[in-house]
Amino acid sequence: MPLYDFRCRKCHHRFEELVRLNDAVGCPKCKAKNAERLFSMSASVSTDKTRARTTKIARRRASGVHKEKKAADDAYTRNYIKEHSNG
Repeated sequence: MPLYDFRCRKCHHRFEELVRLNDAVGCPKCKAKNAERLFSMSASVSTDKTRARTTKIARRRASGVHKEKKAADDAYTRNYIKEHSNG
């Protein structure tokens, strides 16, 4: 039996239920028998174009993080040398 998402028309409670195709579904909260079946989110299909775009975005973000980390490491090194130099 498939699992479907439902919303009660009376109290608007959302719930999931295992049901046969044409069975009437009752709301577990208010016991009304007029729940409507909702459409589930569909899965997207990955293509070469979407993978390339996602990879490009991820690399751009990683580059920004790398630059920030390098700047923080450089600042730490400068401060460490300044604090621990014999001058």
